[in-house]
Amino acid sequence: MEVLYELTLHDLPFVIWSYVIIWVGLAGYVLFILRRLSKLNKEIKVLKETVDAKIADGTATKKEA
Repeated sequence: MEVLYELTLHDLPFVIWSYVIIWVGLAGYVLFILRRLSKLNKEIKVLKETVDAKIADGTATKKEA
C-alpha cells in the first residue's frame, strides 16, 4: 500500500503545475476577451454618437443611418 502512495505523491508536482498552467491560461484568455469587449463597446458608443450627430444635423435621415 505504501508503494501506491509513493508513486502517487511522486507525480503530484506535475499535476499541480498542469493545473496552474491551465488556470493561468484560462485567466489570461478571459482578461483578453474582457479587454476586447470593452474596446468594442467604446467603438459602438462612438458610432452611435456619430450617427445621432448626423441625424441631428440633418445630414442623414434615420432611415439612412
